[in-house]
Amino acid sequence: MVDVGAFVGQIFVVVLLIVIAIFVIVVIFRSIRIIPQAYSGVVERLGRYQRTLSPGLNLLVPFIDRLRPLVDMREQVISFPPQPVITEDNLVVSIDTVVYFQVTDARAATYEIANYLSAVEQLTTTTLRNVVGGLNLEEALTSRDNINGQLRVVLDEATGKWGLRVSRVELKAIDPPHSIQDSMEKQMRAERDRRAAILTAEGSKQSQILEAEGRRQAAILGAEGDKQAAVLRAQGEAEAIQMVFHAIHAGAPDEKLLAYQYLQTLPKIAESPSSKLWIVPSELTQALQGIGEAFAGRAPAGRAPTSGADGVPAPAGPPAAPAATSAPSGTLSEAANAAVAAAREAASAADDIASEATDRLS
Repeated sequence: MVDVGAFVGQIFVVVLLIVIAIFVIVVIFRSIRIIPQAYSGVVERLGRYQRTLSPGLNLLVPFIDRLRPLVDMREQVISFPPQPVITEDNLVVSIDTVVYFQVTDARAATYEIANYLSAVEQLTTTTLRNVVGGLNLEEALTSRDNINGQLRVVLDEATGKWGLRVSRVELKAIDPPHSIQDSMEKQMRAERDRRAAILTAEGSKQSQILEAEGRRQAAILGAEGDKQAAVLRAQGEAEAIQMVFHAIHAGAPDEKLLAYQYLQTLPKIAESPSSKLWIVPSELTQALQGIGEAFAGRAPAGRAPTSGADGVPAPAGPPAAPAATSAPSGTLSEAANAAVAAAREAASAADDIASEATDRLS
């Protein structure tokens, strides 16, 4: 027969070994702790702070040491819900805040404050109300950097003993009441319209200035051109007069040519439409007499040589040859008759010119 006592003893030994193995496994499991990177663990021995575990493999005394929840050592970002804040001019604005902080001491973050996230939120809200409460709405909207700096200084100083470091505080949004927003939009629209009107006026002013400057420059250049043209015309006329003067003296005109030119110039006196009165010069008969004598082939008797157009005495014509030696008396009579006929025709032409001038005047 099988011994019952021995069998029970064997079963007891097997169970005991199993229990011991399980106990050893549990002890080993509770003795070894692996801390991830960027985390820290606080160890309590018999309820008292013992040490802070660093990332990696760590050994604990089982059933004596207790590891508290791991503390995240990375920089954290918390966005708080909109908080109503009253400004200095008694306007309620809604402000969203974002806080960047980092745990620098796991022991202080565990034992100095019960919940550092809630503490940071409440401290941010109260500090924000204190800072914005001393500013009016316009200053609050335009002084975000100043508000951010003041919040960061106050939060960093207050959370230092909690093992926290506040690196940055940002105002995500500042929302004034809807009525104030409408007024601000109207104000900005009026300001933009004013700036547009000013820019338009400035552009019109500059355009008019440039146009006036262009007209002035054009007038100056036109005057300079007229001046140069007048100077050139005067120089040309002066040179023409000099050439005519030299040509007259070089050609030595006599009284016959001057009288003929005088008769050709007379009709041009009455051609001007502005002529109201036309007077027949007294020298007309002398010119006709000179032409008649020219056709007769003799110089005028008893009269000094006439002056030219420029006041210089005209050179005397060649002396007339004696009638006996130059031509027969019959030839001279025919020439005299022809000269008298030419003089009469010239006088008739002069009378016609005078009658035409009188008709024009009437």
